[in-house]
Amino acid sequence: MTHLIARFLTIVAAFALITTAFAGATAFAAEDQDGSGAVYTQTNAASGNAVLAFRRADDGTLTAAGSYPTGGLGSGVGLGSQGAVTLSQNGRWLFVVDAGSSDIATFAVGDGALTLVGRTASGGTNPISVTTSGKTVYALNAGAPANVSGFSIGHEGDLSPIVGSTRTLSGSGPAEVSFTSSGRALVVTMKASSTISTIAVDEDGVAGAPHSYASSGSTPFGFAAGRHGEIFVTEAAGAPAGLSATSSYRIANDGTLTLVSPSVGTTQMAACWAAVSKDGRFVYTANAASDSISLYAVDRDGAITLSEGQAAYAAGTHPLDLAMSENGRFLYVLQSFTHSIGAYRVAADGSLTAVAGATNILMGAGGLAAR
Repeated sequence: MTHLIARFLTIVAAFALITTAFAGATAFAAEDQDGSGAVYTQTNAASGNAVLAFRRADDGTLTAAGSYPTGGLGSGVGLGSQGAVTLSQNGRWLFVVDAGSSDIATFAVGDGALTLVGRTASGGTNPISVTTSGKTVYALNAGAPANVSGFSIGHEGDLSPIVGSTRTLSGSGPAEVSFTSSGRALVVTMKASSTISTIAVDEDGVAGAPHSYASSGSTPFGFAAGRHGEIFVTEAAGAPAGLSATSSYRIANDGTLTLVSPSVGTTQMAACWAAVSKDGRFVYTANAASDSISLYAVDRDGAITLSEGQAAYAAGTHPLDLAMSENGRFLYVLQSFTHSIGAYRVAADGSLTAVAGATNILMGAGGLAAR
């Protein structure tokens, strides 16, 4: 009997050990699935564009995960835009502008890999930015005359032009197109004419007539859409003494633009790209000429206050596009002069701590997206 009891206890102990190990492995897998993701940019090469993918670890660090040709052509020069690489809201599709061949490439996002779905003519020439909301995609074409053009997303990720969606824009120097949080309005910044265009979008995805507004400050460039109809617009030359600024606005579903915070200075030079935290409480700007990132706090009414002029600084990097990870824990930045992607951990107060990014990137300043 004693022998049988001892054997039974041994079996129970072994089972408990196996159960504990399995539970630990399951917890680790869940943690990894929750914390990991990917970051994407494009080479923008005139000889053949490609997406560069990087796997994001739990701690935010990046490792190369492959190069995926779009089948189209890049421009070979800096696009001077924000949003050249964009993920769909459900994370299933990645859209990339082929500025040199005037089309939009679509990739299916799988576990650790991308699969090219196809390419679709962009509805104009020289596409430089693309945005999505639900099953709708809009491309910004910078070729004369500049326009926006809309597409619907099919079940397999294929794009179909939306009849009547192409709208010619006034102003000059288009820089970015983006939906507002409601998906019922589009915004386009025009950096050369210092204007902002807004366009209402109906429930079928058809864009209405564009309306043009004067920017609060000069050279409105990139911008980020907030959670409640706000947009936060960088102004590369929007402050005195050659410095830059950021302004915030509210946009109604009919496209009406209302200024909230006019030209709040960064204390830095050439703020051109912007990102907003997932909870909507913070805005970041990439200041290309100062090698820095600025941090703003966002009030409930969409007003912004500068928290740190230099929330991050990396000498000689010339930061461009910004992208926030889907879990909101990490901020990534294209660093064009050092051919790298900088990576930062985001604290509860919005402050940034550098972690290892990615280096030796062949790129032509062409967009950044993260999940």
